[in-house]
Amino acid sequence: MGNRVAREDYEWVYTDQPHADRRKEILAKYPEIKSLMGPDQRLKWIVCMMVAIQFLAFYLVKDLDWKWVFFWTYAFGSCINHSMTLAIHEISHNTAFGNNKAMWNRYFAMFANLPIGLPYSASFKRYHLDHHRYLGGDGVDVDIPTEFEGWFFCTRFRKFIWIILQPLFYAIRPLCINPKPITQLEVTNVAFQLTFDILLYWLWGGKPVVYMLAGSMLGMGLHPISGHFIAEHYMFLKGHETYSYYGSLNLLTFNVGYHNEHHDFPSIPGRRLPMVKKIAAEYYDDLPQYTSWVKVLYDFIMDDTLSPYSRIKRKLKGDVKQE
Repeated sequence: MGNRVAREDYEWVYTDQPHADRRKEILAKYPEIKSLMGPDQRLKWIVCMMVAIQFLAFYLVKDLDWKWVFFWTYAFGSCINHSMTLAIHEISHNTAFGNNKAMWNRYFAMFANLPIGLPYSASFKRYHLDHHRYLGGDGVDVDIPTEFEGWFFCTRFRKFIWIILQPLFYAIRPLCINPKPITQLEVTNVAFQLTFDILLYWLWGGKPVVYMLAGSMLGMGLHPISGHFIAEHYMFLKGHETYSYYGSLNLLTFNVGYHNEHHDFPSIPGRRLPMVKKIAAEYYDDLPQYTSWVKVLYDFIMDDTLSPYSRIKRKLKGDVKQE
């Protein structure tokens, strides 16, 4: 557990990300893919159902013994809350109400944020669009770990701890890499969320609040679904920076596993990404892919060639227009 990872820097490249060129090539060959773009009419109803399920869970856990609160927090609440973060990811691409109703999407994301307990939907939108536009961009893409993470979490045991603490690093990293002025939408997000959290505590006590917050932390830490954090862009194979996962957990995660397809066509809702793969199969079938996020987590921890440094980075050229 004490072997140090030999890697001491990111994988620096001097080429553009592959997704824009592949998108143009696929659309030229299969223009019918454009018909898949646009909002997913089911998304808002699925999100409302998930929020209602968590509200019901808040009520049901308020009288449980603490041991059962923690059991259901990890067994159920963490799954729903992580799934809800990926619903917010979907909404960030305006797939709930479409591009013509951008503000509807922003406020609906705040509604989806409520069962998570921590206000983040407004900030996530700003940074996530930069991640798509400037994938791997030095000083812009906050999905890439900091120098400290790469330097310190360099043994199997430390990588294990790093996986557990993923929510903490995702929260702090933007402030270290690419801090941005606070917007009115972010203030509104915080106000809505704190009001909800206080009301939940006032109505039903501390157990639902613990179930909510611990579920979010556990669900984004050492959890099978959290394998997608590592699977999406960590360089398991040299030269490949985006990977897709085609396993069953896509059913809980709005098909976020179809990640090459998503970066190629971010305006296509997750529900339709399998259709992209089917139509343009020759572009995706031979790309590196996963069938188990749990195995991704295990391999990342146990493989002494992998660490938070195992990411492709690039220096950005020209004007950088951030959200």
